[in-house]
Amino acid sequence: MAEPGAGLERVLEALELLLRPPGGSAERGGGAVPGPEGAPRLETLLSNASALEERLRREPRWEALRGLRCAVLARAPALAAGAADEADPCWAAACALLALLLCLKERLAALAAAPSARGAGAGPGPGGAPPPSADTLSVAQGRAVGRALRAAVGLGLVPYLPPGVGQLPGSPAPPPVPRATGGARLHAATAALTELAQHPALGAPLLARHLGLLLASLCLLGHGPAAYSEGVSEAERARCRETLQHILDRIYQPLAVRELLILQGRPKQSPPSPGEETKPALVRAPAWLRRLCGQLLSERLMRPSGVQAVVRGIMEGTDGGAGAEAAAVDWRKCDAVAKILASCPQQCRSLQEYYRLVCPQVLGLLHIQDKLTARQFQRVATTTLLTMVKEHPQLAEKYLLQPLLAPLLRCSETAELVMEDLSAGAVLVTEAELGSCVEDVLKVYVVGNDSSSLLLGSLQSVLGVVFSLYSFAKQNVSYLRSPCQEILLWFLEKSEREVSLAVLEGFAGLNSIVPTLHPRCRFCAGGEGGATIAVEETISDEDDALYQKISLEQCHIESLVELLSHCQKSGLAGDFFIRCLQALTHVAVEDEVASNLAAAPGGSLLELEQYHAGQRRKLLVLQLVATLCESISDTVFTDVAQVQEFVAATLQRACASPARGPGAAVEAQTLSMAMGLVAAMLGGAVQLQSSDFTVLKRLVPLLEELSRTYPEPVTQELASDLRIAICTHGAFSPGTLGAAADGVLGKKPGTGVQRPAGIPSGAPSLGGGRAPSWHSHSNSSAPMERSEEQTLSHEPSTTGPALAPCTDSPAGLQELLVSAYDPQPPSRAAALRCLTSLITQRDPEALRLQEKLLQVFLENVQHEDAFVYLSAIQGIALLSSEYPERILPILLAEYRCPARGTEDATATITRMKLGEVLMRVTQALGDMVFKHREPLVQAFLQGARDPDSALRASSLSNLGELCQHLGFQLGSIVQEVTSCVTAIAKTDPEAEVRRAAVHVVVVLLRGLSEKATEVLRDVLRDLYRLLKYVVVAEPDGATKLHAQLALEELDAVMRRVLFPPQTLEKKIVVLP
Repeated sequence: MAEPGAGLERVLEALELLLRPPGGSAERGGGAVPGPEGAPRLETLLSNASALEERLRREPRWEALRGLRCAVLARAPALAAGAADEADPCWAAACALLALLLCLKERLAALAAAPSARGAGAGPGPGGAPPPSADTLSVAQGRAVGRALRAAVGLGLVPYLPPGVGQLPGSPAPPPVPRATGGARLHAATAALTELAQHPALGAPLLARHLGLLLASLCLLGHGPAAYSEGVSEAERARCRETLQHILDRIYQPLAVRELLILQGRPKQSPPSPGEETKPALVRAPAWLRRLCGQLLSERLMRPSGVQAVVRGIMEGTDGGAGAEAAAVDWRKCDAVAKILASCPQQCRSLQEYYRLVCPQVLGLLHIQDKLTARQFQRVATTTLLTMVKEHPQLAEKYLLQPLLAPLLRCSETAELVMEDLSAGAVLVTEAELGSCVEDVLKVYVVGNDSSSLLLGSLQSVLGVVFSLYSFAKQNVSYLRSPCQEILLWFLEKSEREVSLAVLEGFAGLNSIVPTLHPRCRFCAGGEGGATIAVEETISDEDDALYQKISLEQCHIESLVELLSHCQKSGLAGDFFIRCLQALTHVAVEDEVASNLAAAPGGSLLELEQYHAGQRRKLLVLQLVATLCESISDTVFTDVAQVQEFVAATLQRACASPARGPGAAVEAQTLSMAMGLVAAMLGGAVQLQSSDFTVLKRLVPLLEELSRTYPEPVTQELASDLRIAICTHGAFSPGTLGAAADGVLGKKPGTGVQRPAGIPSGAPSLGGGRAPSWHSHSNSSAPMERSEEQTLSHEPSTTGPALAPCTDSPAGLQELLVSAYDPQPPSRAAALRCLTSLITQRDPEALRLQEKLLQVFLENVQHEDAFVYLSAIQGIALLSSEYPERILPILLAEYRCPARGTEDATATITRMKLGEVLMRVTQALGDMVFKHREPLVQAFLQGARDPDSALRASSLSNLGELCQHLGFQLGSIVQEVTSCVTAIAKTDPEAEVRRAAVHVVVVLLRGLSEKATEVLRDVLRDLYRLLKYVVVAEPDGATKLHAQLALEELDAVMRRVLFPPQTLEKKIVVLP
């Protein structure tokens, strides 16, 4: 009998002979390679089969192969009949190939079982690699086997699969085959291939390249309609079902999921996803196959590690590297996977059982360490968790949130720990477990950013432990400080204000709404920069225990103040400071009652314990207020309402407990500071609106009570004056308020405060004594005040005669309004300048008539004299910059639709003047112009379409300047601006308008500079093409020059971005 090795070579030679391309034999591994699902041409197959049969019959060295093939065909009668069938040469060639591949499997098995093969695998030499097994194929042999498998699958499976079953995207449909013979032939080929798949050397290439077609055949034979399985017995169909399950359980599970998804095909009427229009669409599978693939996919999901297999099978559509990063960015795919995981399959016994199996695996996705896939896995896990929380909150809390928070809940004060069974120093939570828990909470809660009540409530149950860990990490060097701080700030931002304040009080120890760390637990520094939670040793010395407790409370308060320093913009820090001051008021009220209770003889132990708890709370309040006063910024209050609440808390404390005894001086000084703060606000330190006075009126009852009950006369008088000033909206401003304001603002007596909003120009100085009110103020000081105002506002002195009445009385204001219509341009211009000066001085009568003043200015804008209309433009610009919410809409309406009854030329000139006003307002508003971005841009875009060319050019110029002011705040309007500028530069008949359109681009690039690549990234290519078009096709020389300048500016910007100047610098990083 021939050696197994020689028999293996003979089988491979026969395979190459059968698949040899026309034109002669090729070297092993060479020749034409059949298509992925096809074979050589029909005439080539017939010729090669005849040559192979001739050799098998005549040559003696092929006798062993002939006998082996006869034995194989005897075990597979369907293949034997097909090989002898001359009516269908393709099926005959497929049977011949499958028979040779089965012979190859027999030879490989014989080689592996030979005694010489077992002796050859004795082991590697020193430092050498282990020798390959005897049945290992060489590279050339592997290529030959691969070609044979490809041809066998293409000839034996593909022609017998119905449309929609196993077809790859973009592949042509096979020719129809009669169903009478198709089922039996498909079963024979499938049985042979599944037998080949059992051998490692043949199963690896077969399952790696042809798994989808093999699964499709098994699905059709085992689960398909009976019409496609004619000639196949029920026992054979059952074996096909078993084989299908065996292969699916054996192979790499993400690959199984992916192949099943391809077999399932696209859903009904599903449009391609964005970005996938160029990919070949999946074929439409039959309904029975879609249902079957859905069941098989659900089974894959319910297996151990099934969630990760499903996620990898769907997301691993790339070859790693940049492809994996692209998949991570594809959030739509991540969300689709999350929806699949959150939906319970129909074959699952119960929803609770599904959550019990799947939820631990979902949490496991958060711990993927592979950097290429960690982002997408974490997004899938977070989205799945949030979806489950929304759909089934109770089950999600039991199987997701509680296991997620288990390390923190384990050491909470609400946990039932049997401390007697735990020795001192025993570790409750390891460093790795605690660090992973904190990172998972950050990913799910903060990154997921879903502020549902269930999530906030579950996080609140461990918030005290997180705060204790944050305080510990702040005192030590630990990477956990930053994630803990983000978690705490996220909760305080997303919760309702009252809940956030209660939680902050819990952090300070003022209430028990937040469960804290168990008293027997403590944090210890970990070896990897984290922390562990261990059982604390009992301290026998009471002094040491007290010192440790006080130190811990002090550390928590400092950490709380540090946390509040990040909450000042939202106003939470100010509200909490006010809440502490209100608690301090309760301390002052309850102090005497608590002292009497402690001094009363015969008190019970419960009363004594309550007394000590109250004393501890008072000390905590005092310590907290003191730390806040020392550490918090002076910008803690963000609005007048918070200042009012702060002052109200101080006044309530003064009314409830007037200053007596040793602390009387401090209490009096605190009260004086609070009242001085209100006086400073009324004196102009803050621009007050009518709504602010509504808030301040809440202080009136407290001020009235203080003016009647407080023992100090000066404080009584100041409280009475403040009450009157608030009730009169600052119209009555006695000297006591000025003195109090000077004390707060740190000014010397007599200097006064600056006189802004709400205080008349003739009002008495806040630093002086009691002075007459503004309507009886002396004329002797008016010239000096007017001269100072002229100097400050840079007004010319030619308006002297008209300025005299502008600060004296309402009658003077009426005279100015009349003079604003004087036929003489100098008098009219002087009156307009004086009215502008009144607005600058915030004269109350002028501010009350601001709409009338605006009408006067708008009418004078139409005057032909430059001195008159420029003065009117200045007045409108100043009025609009001070009150943009009220004035700017009126100006925009006038700019869009001029007053009726005016000629077209006059209306155009007026609109151009109003455009100058809007530009001055834009410059005065600064960054606040973003709030009025949309109406301004719409107005200028409308002006760019006006029939008058001068107005179109003016509107484009204004549009460019506005975009330059907006800078990074351009946002989506850059698309509209680009479209408008492009259309005008290419189509407008007037050269000056086209010149203005190109100038908009120049101004944009010059104003944004290096920021242009970021702000204009979506339209930069369009702007570049526009400029190149203008340079080439524009007939106007000035317009072409503007375009060349813009191209040079763009070139300079891109050079600075692409080739930044190299600077040598040293960086010193100080670890926290």
